Formats: sequence, structure tokens, C-alpha cells
Amino acid sequence: MRIGDKKSPILLKKILITKEHIEQIATKHLIGTTLFITGIRIGAGNSISVFIDGDQGVGINDCVSLSRAIESALDRNAGDFSLDVSSHGAATPLTMPRQYPRHLGRDFEIKLNDGSRAEGTLKHCDENGLMLEYSVRENKPLGKGKIAVIKQQQIAYNQIKESKIKLKF
Repeated sequence: MRIGDKKSPILLKKILITKEHIEQIATKHLIGTTLFITGIRIGAGNSISVFIDGDQGVGINDCVSLSRAIESALDRNAGDFSLDVSSHGAATPLTMPRQYPRHLGRDFEIKLNDGSRAEGTLKHCDENGLMLEYSVRENKPLGKGKIAVIKQQQIAYNQIKESKIKLKF
């Protein structure tokens, strides 16, 4: 019997790699560490990108270890893929409340769901939201001129559309 005959016992199939499967493998590997997944992308040709962050940051060995765990759990014979595991990235928007505590004292630019923006220094964060502190110039209460006034803004996580750290160069 030849390949291509209707009665051929050989079936060629292409494996479908899903985000859920990759997340399951990665989560299992990260149990007991301070690392967590912040994103998974699967592009054309099974090009897999996994992004991780950690409560104390992410090192190159963390990325290598997770990459090896994912690669060993996938079957290259069933389907080819490329895999890239990297840290969340300083310029990448934060995606979960767990990421904020290690950035206390850093400057943020936040887009809110209502279209407004907030900028300031992250002074506090908890399970409900965060507090930014910023300076504005206001008229003096008496006399002419302006003075700098420190203000604070509370923001619930569910109000945030996008939150980025303002990098200083």
C-alpha cells in the first residue's frame, strides 16, 4: 500500500499548540518559585513566546530553565515549533497586581478605562489598587504666584487600561 492510497494506515497530522497547554506546563514548572507568567503568544508556524516576571525579578537562568521544561514537554515529532522565554520587559505594560510591589518608588504613566491618564510615583499598592503621588503647581492661597503642591490619586486595578513604568535615561 502506498502513502496517499485511501486505505493507507499512515496518518499525517499537525499538532495544535495552545496557550492553555503552554500555560499548564509553565505553571507546573514555576510552582514553588517567585516567578509567574505575564503573557503567552503563539504566532504563525507555532512560534511560541512566553513572558515571565518575578517578585524579585527574573534572571537568565530562570528563562533557560523554563524554556527547557516547556521544550521537553512538547513533542517535536508531532509538530515543529520555535520557543522564546523572556522576562516581562521594563517597557512592557504591567498586566497584574502582583507586579506592582517591586516597583514602589518608580514613576508610572497609567491610561484609565475612561480615557483619562494618571502620572506619578507609585507610593502604595495592595490587593485593591494603587496610589500615585504627583506634584502640581497651584495658586498661592494668599498673594500672587504659584506653589508646588503634592497630591495623591487612588486607582483601583479594574480602572486601569494600561500601566507603564516611565523609564529614565
